[in-house]
Amino acid sequence: MTTARVTSKGQIVIPAVIRRRHGIRKGTQLIVEERGDDIVLRPATEEYFDRLAGILKGGGSLSRKLLAERARERAREER
Repeated sequence: MTTARVTSKGQIVIPAVIRRRHGIRKGTQLIVEERGDDIVLRPATEEYFDRLAGILKGGGSLSRKLLAERARERAREER
């Protein structure tokens, strides 16, 4: 088990070994979920949204819209 420290701005550093294992790079959006007393971070990848698409009526169109929105946000941040 590894630990991370929270800064005064609420930021944490995810250990490099975990970032590499999950393909988390600069600019990767993370989904933050609360599960009881636990906090779960998940990379907001296309595969994640595709898995969710099966539970939503209308197929995967929502995942494509969310990914497109994230891409627009990244582009704005890079300007």
